Amino acid sequence: MKFQNLASCLFGFAFLISFQVFGQTGNIKGTIVSGEETLPFATVSIKNSNIGVTSGLDGSYFLKDLEPGKHVVVVSHVGHISEKREVLVKPGETTILNFLMSSSALLDEIVVTGTMKPTFVSRSPVKIDVVTSEQFDLYLPSAASSIIESVQLVNGVQEVIDCGVCYTNSISVNGLPGSYTAILMDGTPIYGSLASVYGLNGIPNMIIDRFEVIKGPNSTLYGSDAVAGVINVITKNPSEQPMFSADVMTTTMEEVFANIAFAPELGKSNGYIGLNLNYVNNYQDINDDGFGDGVNTDVISLFSKFNIYRPSDKIFTIAAKYYYEDRRNGVEAFVKDRAYRQLRGSDEIYGESIYTNRVELFGTYALNTSESMKIDYSLSNHLQDSYYGSERYEASQQIAFTNFTWSFDHNKHDFLIGSTLRYDAYDDTTVATEIKDDDGDVINNPNNQFVPGVFGQDEFRASEKFTALGGLRLDYHNKHGLIAAPRLNLKYKSSDWTTFRFNFGTGFKVVNLFTEDHAFVLGQRDVVILEDLEPERSYNFSLNYNQVYTGLGGSGSFDMEAFYTHFTNKIIPNYDQQGLIIYENTDGWARTMGVSASINHNFKFPLSFNLGVNFLNSTQTEENENGVAVTEDLVLAPRMSGVFTANYRLPNQRITFAYTAQYTGVMALPEVYDLDANGVPMDDPRPTESQPFSLHQLQVTKIFNNNYTLYFGVNNLFNYVQRESQLVGYDDPNYAPGFSPYFDTSYVYAPNHGREFYIGFKLDLDTAKSQVVAER
Repeated sequence: MKFQNLASCLFGFAFLISFQVFGQTGNIKGTIVSGEETLPFATVSIKNSNIGVTSGLDGSYFLKDLEPGKHVVVVSHVGHISEKREVLVKPGETTILNFLMSSSALLDEIVVTGTMKPTFVSRSPVKIDVVTSEQFDLYLPSAASSIIESVQLVNGVQEVIDCGVCYTNSISVNGLPGSYTAILMDGTPIYGSLASVYGLNGIPNMIIDRFEVIKGPNSTLYGSDAVAGVINVITKNPSEQPMFSADVMTTTMEEVFANIAFAPELGKSNGYIGLNLNYVNNYQDINDDGFGDGVNTDVISLFSKFNIYRPSDKIFTIAAKYYYEDRRNGVEAFVKDRAYRQLRGSDEIYGESIYTNRVELFGTYALNTSESMKIDYSLSNHLQDSYYGSERYEASQQIAFTNFTWSFDHNKHDFLIGSTLRYDAYDDTTVATEIKDDDGDVINNPNNQFVPGVFGQDEFRASEKFTALGGLRLDYHNKHGLIAAPRLNLKYKSSDWTTFRFNFGTGFKVVNLFTEDHAFVLGQRDVVILEDLEPERSYNFSLNYNQVYTGLGGSGSFDMEAFYTHFTNKIIPNYDQQGLIIYENTDGWARTMGVSASINHNFKFPLSFNLGVNFLNSTQTEENENGVAVTEDLVLAPRMSGVFTANYRLPNQRITFAYTAQYTGVMALPEVYDLDANGVPMDDPRPTESQPFSLHQLQVTKIFNNNYTLYFGVNNLFNYVQRESQLVGYDDPNYAPGFSPYFDTSYVYAPNHGREFYIGFKLDLDTAKSQVVAER
């Protein structure tokens, strides 16, 4: 009995000790340092948990009451590369874990656009704006958004609507037309002049890992079209995607969007296959002009990308995309019940119907050599079958492109040399591809361009503080001869927190007139071309200042830039004569200049915001018949614009509130005339300047676990729409709507799409891969 009592006591004592030991938690503490200084306001969290703190003014942090076992501690701070460390937490003990952070101004993103070589944002001598998929998915409905919507999160970049009926759109950088911006896919200039108007909606956010924006000419590396800037869309890496994902969304406008993606592993290779669907079939005419206030579309977009394994570990990627769009709008009789299928080309019931079929193939192959040599390649075929009222516009454009680069280092120099071959074949049913033969008969004459080119650049790292980049490109055009495009970029980093950049760049643009300004079929205007159109040239200077700071209850960065771009041979459509569009190279010059500023701030509590403003002056100057220089504003270029984003997180509930506001200031508008009751143009035009306006959006995201996400929100929160009709001459009593000789669709400066609520759901069935993506 005594033995039993003794055993019971010993067992009870052992149980009590083990309970105390195993019931205990552990702690982690340490100090975060950058250079020789402590780093306050850094975010310190435990991976895959809601546990997190912010470092104090002395850089110290303390994570308490942690379960025993292995944990991954993640530290992040504005202007630094995020760090991760695994640590073993023991019960009842406090583990010391210090962090030495590496400075990387603004973001730790690796970019390639500025120099064609991977580098951190902070180390690039070229100013680059980077927006990641995590950022635009936070503020925009992921299932329904494309590069068109996402790029507007960048200060100074806007969507431009080219037509008040079919609502074709493009991307404007610093007030310049969309066709002046080069759109790249994984560094390859795959979008030609036709696709810049009719194909950009076919780049859904589903396939985008991030995009990089450079403002200002960059023809040295990317050739023609890089006049206003470059937008490089970096597609997702298949190895980092979930095995299966789906994203579906609907709106109060009866719109439906869906994304489905697979990421199979094929041995040591891996792939990504994604399907994007879009259904919008809802006629509304709130402004009572007899035409739909928004475009109806059916979209199918299929994307695939494969990383091909090679024993040498050299990169080999193959990507392909197919895009189909059925776009239509017009009077109700044309759109309702899909009557447009039988009414396309009607000269009695006006409507615009555009069928787009586009196929792309692109990728990269690194040569199996000891040197860093690679080939970027792309092929695209763009077919368009469209009617604008009774006018048929059928066009095709095929582009083949290869780019060979060789990069190597020598002492303090990083060299890059390369050569490109570009073949661009364009044909359509307009006078743009017609000539008269010797007998005076009109015959077809497709516009085919073969453009070989060479380029080189030297990035000279004189010291840790100063970097200089110089480059030159030479292209040979079969119609325009040899064209040179030099560049110079300087970077001075006065401290770990302060950077100055100076950029000089040149751009040139060989114009495919009717693909870039299709106003000739959007209304009842005749086209007049006064001369053989020469390539447009641009010269840009910019000075950028970037400052990373701590204070104001957190940390952030401030960025300011002044820029000036001068154009020669600029082609400006002249709408001043009723019923005509007149094209010619300007005898004078055009210029855009301005100042932009932005601030990005993260508070110690889970609130962050970004505010950007852009002040712009865009003018053209020509001599009149008296030899006097006359200066006027370029149309549809806002004198001021701004973007504001803010998000607030509830970590324990895993809910995020994200708010976006976009401001568009006064801009010059085309000179158009409304009609009187007899169908005669009035003496005075409509206002030739717009009123400023702002658009607001709110989105709430709830993560239920690592697999399920619900998001809902509202677009155009305050229901702002353009006050007057975007159309002119629609009410001519002498003609059926749309067929008046005064019908014009160019008076578009604000949306016609009012307030809209939406809700969406995302599913991810491979959390391990999705967590890797979230960390990048």
